[in-house]
Amino acid sequence: MQIRIANWRYYTDNLQLMISLDDIDRKILRELSRDARMSNLALADKVGLSPSACLRRVQALEASGVIKGYRAVLDLTKLGAGFLAYVTVGLNSHTKAAQTAFERGISSAPEVRECHNITGTVEYLLRVEAADLAAYKHWHTEVLGVLPQVQSITTFVVMDSPKDERA
Repeated sequence: MQIRIANWRYYTDNLQLMISLDDIDRKILRELSRDARMSNLALADKVGLSPSACLRRVQALEASGVIKGYRAVLDLTKLGAGFLAYVTVGLNSHTKAAQTAFERGISSAPEVRECHNITGTVEYLLRVEAADLAAYKHWHTEVLGVLPQVQSITTFVVMDSPKDERA
């Protein structure tokens, strides 16, 4: 039985190879996701490798793109951004042009810390940080609300985050 893929070139051009990880690689990733600032010596000790072997593995994980970068975990309240909300946005047109225009429109908004194109009844899920409710309202009305592609906006205000493992 033969299976034919209608657009083979598209399929092969967009195929992403899965990286094969062993238990040691997974331990390295787990430890670095908890504390990316730990020294290579400490990491090697935690995962049971020599420092040189550990460094080679970390470099291989970086080179392969499994590790895309390192980030600091910030205290938003101390930075004056104590208001956090998730915002769903529905567009008035389901075209690539509308998506591109919307993404371009919010790309320069510093309040938008994350933008995800999602499935379901709306097109986007945004993570928005602002100083307070008044600052959020200004962004909601004067930035997001004026984009011509926006049809619907729903805001979910975060009251507490008992678990947050994002870096």
